[in-house]
Amino acid sequence: MDLRKEIKLSDLVPKRKPRTAGTKAEGKKAKRAGKGKSGGTSEIVGLKVGATGISAAQIVNNGGKQVVRIARAPLPHGVVDGGEVRDPAALGKALTEFFSANSLPRRGVRLGLANSRIGVRVIEVAGIDDEDQLENAIGFRAHEMLSVSLEEAVIDYHVLSTETDEDGSITRKVLLVVAYRDSVDRYLAATDIAKLDLTGIDLEAFALLRAVSEPLTAGEEARPVAATTVVNIGHERTTLAVSDSGVCSFARVLEWGGSEIGAAISRALKLTPGEGESLKQGLSLEAGHEGIAELPDAKAAEAIEAVRYELQALVRELLSSLRFHQSQPGSLAIGEIQLTGGASGIPGLAPELEKELGIPVRIADPLARVQLADGVELPDHPGAYAVALGLGIED
Repeated sequence: MDLRKEIKLSDLVPKRKPRTAGTKAEGKKAKRAGKGKSGGTSEIVGLKVGATGISAAQIVNNGGKQVVRIARAPLPHGVVDGGEVRDPAALGKALTEFFSANSLPRRGVRLGLANSRIGVRVIEVAGIDDEDQLENAIGFRAHEMLSVSLEEAVIDYHVLSTETDEDGSITRKVLLVVAYRDSVDRYLAATDIAKLDLTGIDLEAFALLRAVSEPLTAGEEARPVAATTVVNIGHERTTLAVSDSGVCSFARVLEWGGSEIGAAISRALKLTPGEGESLKQGLSLEAGHEGIAELPDAKAAEAIEAVRYELQALVRELLSSLRFHQSQPGSLAIGEIQLTGGASGIPGLAPELEKELGIPVRIADPLARVQLADGVELPDHPGAYAVALGLGIED
C-alpha cells in the first residue's frame, strides 16, 4: 500500500457477516458516502471541519494538481468538539452557507475525520490461509483496539504484504482502521443536510501525508532511511502521522491544541480566555525576539514562561507516541518532524519544539505538491489548510 491507495472510510461498513476478498459489503451509509475512491472524477473538494472553523480546497487533479478555490470560515463554538459533531443540524446549516458563499461544488467532496475514537494500526496475522478466517481474525483485533462491538464500529483493512516461510505458513502485514459508527453517522447527517455528495471520508492523518510527500512511483522499492512524520496542531487537538516507506504506519490524535497556548497566557496574566486567545496572535518564541505584541516586556516574559511550560504537555505526548511507533517491528527512525496547522505560524514554535524533542522540526509546505490557479491567493497561514489540501489531492 502506498499513499495513492489509502483506505477511505466511506468504504467502511459494520462487519455483520464475512465478505469475500476483494469486495466491499454494501450498506446504506456506505452508499450514501460514495464509492470511497474519487469515483473517476479528477476534481475533489477537500473538506476539513474543525472546532473553530471550516476549510476547503477545490483541486483539479488532471496531470498536475491545481488549486482552483480555497476557502475558510468560522464555525460557532460547540458545534464540533474533540473531532466529534455535537450538533449535526447546526453543522449542516453552516456547511450549506459555506458552500454557497464560496461557490464550491457539492459533488466530489472528500471529508476529513480525526478524533481519539479512531484506531490506526499495522498488525500481523499469521497462520491463516482462508480469507473468511482472516476477516474474523482482523475483526477480533479491531475489537481489541477500541473495545467496541463490531455492530457499533466501522472497520476496514488493507493487506500490505504477504510472506510465506519454509513450512508454508503465511504471515500478512495488515493496515487496520477502526472508528465508532455513531461518530461517522453524525458527520453524514450534517453533509446530508447540506446536500453534499461525498466521494469519500478519509483520515486527516492520511491527508497530511499526501499534502507534504510524494507517493512512491510504480516499481519503486528503495526503502527510505527515515520515516515521514507530520504533526498538525489544530485549535483543540493535534494529529500525528508517520509513514514508513509510503505506508501510513502510525497515526494518533492528541488531546492538545493551540487553544492551550492562549489558555496558558490567560492563566499567567489572570485574563479572560478570550483575551488570552487574542494575545496569542501576537506571540513570538523566536530566539532574540521573544515577546507578545501589546504587552510590556515584564508581562510578556511571564506569559512566555507559562507558554513554554504548557508546551511540555505536547512534547510529552509526542515523545510517548513516537517511542511507541519506534517500538514496532520494522519501524524507521524519525529523521525530522514536519509541522503544520494554524499554530505552526507562531514564530519560533518549530525551533522551540526541536529543542525540547531533540528531533529536527521544520515548517511543512502544504502547497509543495499543488499549484495555485490564476486569481487564487496564497493564504496568510497556509499550514491551516494542510488537511483540506491533502484531502483534495488524488494520486
